[in-house]
Amino acid sequence: MAVTFDAADAAGVAAFWGGILEREVLSEPGGALLGGHDTQVGLRFVTADTQKSGANRLHLHLTSESLEDQQATVDRAVELGGRHLDVGQLPDEDHVVLADPGGNEFCVIGPGNTFLTGCGLLGEVACDGGRGVGLFWRDVLDWPLVWDQNGETAVQAHRGGTKLAWGGPPLAPKSGRNRQRFDLATDDLRAEVERLIGLGAASIGDRDEGVELVDPDGNEFWVRPS
Repeated sequence: MAVTFDAADAAGVAAFWGGILEREVLSEPGGALLGGHDTQVGLRFVTADTQKSGANRLHLHLTSESLEDQQATVDRAVELGGRHLDVGQLPDEDHVVLADPGGNEFCVIGPGNTFLTGCGLLGEVACDGGRGVGLFWRDVLDWPLVWDQNGETAVQAHRGGTKLAWGGPPLAPKSGRNRQRFDLATDDLRAEVERLIGLGAASIGDRDEGVELVDPDGNEFWVRPS
């Protein structure tokens, strides 16, 4: 799977993340891809004029092995075109909040975070969402539920790696189309869409050779032929 980002300058934002994650940037029609693997999710960037309205409903968490490692990641992000972001975090918090060149928030988490230990550099995709949507994505991906407390949920691939997490209530109201969304590939598009609808998704319609759906919280996602 991949996380797709709408961006006015898809190539530029992809180059930023390629530099941060040290991944090859692959050109695609209308955008660019940073391929994932069995323990790290991919990132896809598509050229679009979707307007940003408030904070995004998902953001990325990068991990650190030491304070020096954390600072090096922050410095590299700023050198590549990122910027510091004030979202009301306190001075004693152990994470640094930044925005990429497309205005997408992300956090560089300090060392010693046991929840993200062993998850790799792209440790977490942190999403707004209730418990129900976490269980929905557990079933969609067939990934184990690794956190389920106080309305918060997280899933992770069987071999470990990047976690997908939902922060539970209260949920911010959705405003317009999400600028980030999950992207799935399948060998049998029709059968997969039917399976997803059976799990609680709703189809919006055909889009870019695939089908766009919404999850139980109303978040768009895309399934396409592999």
